[in-house]
Amino acid sequence: MKNDALFSFIVPVFNEEETIEPLFEALFDLKSKIDGRIEIIVVDDGSFDNSLEVLKQFQSKHDGIKLLSFSRNFGHQVAMTAGMDVAEGDAVILLDADLQDPPLVAIEMIEKWREGYDMVYGKRRSREGETFLKKVTATIFYRCLKSLATIDIPEDTGDFRLLDRKVLKAVNSMRETDRYMRGLFSWVGFKQTEVLYERKERVAGETHYPFRKMLRLAFAAIMGFSDVPLKVAVALGFVISIGAACYAILAVAQAFITDTAVAGWSSMIIVTSFLNGLLLSMLGIVGLYIGRIHEENKRRPLYIVKESFGLTKVPTAERALYF
Repeated sequence: MKNDALFSFIVPVFNEEETIEPLFEALFDLKSKIDGRIEIIVVDDGSFDNSLEVLKQFQSKHDGIKLLSFSRNFGHQVAMTAGMDVAEGDAVILLDADLQDPPLVAIEMIEKWREGYDMVYGKRRSREGETFLKKVTATIFYRCLKSLATIDIPEDTGDFRLLDRKVLKAVNSMRETDRYMRGLFSWVGFKQTEVLYERKERVAGETHYPFRKMLRLAFAAIMGFSDVPLKVAVALGFVISIGAACYAILAVAQAFITDTAVAGWSSMIIVTSFLNGLLLSMLGIVGLYIGRIHEENKRRPLYIVKESFGLTKVPTAERALYF
């Protein structure tokens, strides 16, 4: 089977009209170098530029291209999920449209898969074309996540990876709303290995992951795969309570043993403000976790596909709606 395997390339697209042509050129070039068949699944994540029209032109002219178009922007992680839902390959390869992750690296991933690995993820040696702030914050995030998460999530890796069919099935069974796919890939386990590569600059356009989206993704990662913030909140509550009790004992001792009384209201106001601020912070942490529970209980579709092209069948994925 692995000698005549079908490989599904899944590419989320959001406002990438300038990168689509070089993307398909790279994929068509890769197709001639792979020992096996490929299908290309492109998910238009509610683009408001000319991306969808350009994608339709390519889909109508070339076989093996499947196209899904969302009713609105549902986010990169959900777009990957939609592509995984319709993939029919023996293995799937997740790839961004900006070509920062070179498609040719997939050849090495496939070789590792043929050796018996169920998941092969790309690990970056370097990150060209990214600002110093982006590199520093990414480094801090990956190190913090590694220390906080209850599972081992590889550092300096993105969504660029190959998944065996059984891994795909396992990941597709998890339909949580606030998705951090890299965490889900690690959570399912299986036999994994890495492929090192140099991350390139975007071929065109600007990044669609500004600081705000990166911060949101970081929150989703930490809260989806770690309960450390809750434990820290509980620990801080105990420490502050013990400190407040000690301070109260000291104040009583000063009043009865010495002639020195607690002067003014300053100390009381400072302590009260500090405790109230800490309480609000802890409530905020708990509230974020409760908010995630609230979102899950709504059971809304993860995404809505307004139109699709080239699908042989509409998948019966849970929490997905197709028109």
